[in-house]
Amino acid sequence: MKRRNLFIGVCVLLVVGYFAGTSAYRAWRVSELGFIAEENAEMFVRPHSPTMGAEDAKVYLVKFTDPACETCASFSKFTKDALAAFPGKIKLVIRYAPFHMGAGGAVRILEAAKMQGKFWETLDLLYRHQNKWTKNHQVLVHEIWPLLPELGMDLERLRADMNDPEITAIIEQDKADGAALGVRKTPGFFVNGKPLETFGQRPLAELIKAEIRSSYPE
Repeated sequence: MKRRNLFIGVCVLLVVGYFAGTSAYRAWRVSELGFIAEENAEMFVRPHSPTMGAEDAKVYLVKFTDPACETCASFSKFTKDALAAFPGKIKLVIRYAPFHMGAGGAVRILEAAKMQGKFWETLDLLYRHQNKWTKNHQVLVHEIWPLLPELGMDLERLRADMNDPEITAIIEQDKADGAALGVRKTPGFFVNGKPLETFGQRPLAELIKAEIRSSYPE
């Protein structure tokens, strides 16, 4: 009986220790990444990063995304709604974390589309038709091309541009920054350098609102 009680006691201590450790780690990570955001802001926003929102916005919503990620697609409307809810106060920043097999090809199309001023339209198109060009968590790039004519781009130029070595450098930089920031799955969100530790739309909304209150005190 004593052994059983001792065993239960040890289990309880381990569970409590685990949650305490997890909580402490999250607090440290938020604090650490807040420091990184101040000292190394370029890790969150690079000159090549597509952005949406006011140039002078004080709240940066950084989204590490994989175009083939279903959850990334489901959060697309949420991020746009956040910009609309706080006009002029939020800037959305897109970074790449192409974890799906072949996702780099979709990123290359996005970057080539950006050269024609069609990045956001192309991203929306890819999100909307994910089921047509992703199968079993693998990207089928050839299935993307039949979707693109509706955007009115020069597809011949797009095919040439997507092989630009600069795009390779962009993908590698985003992957390196994501790894340094601990992004291991998508979407990976940061708000002014603070990571979204508890995943979900409500926690993200709360994090955004907290940064809005801090950056725009009434």
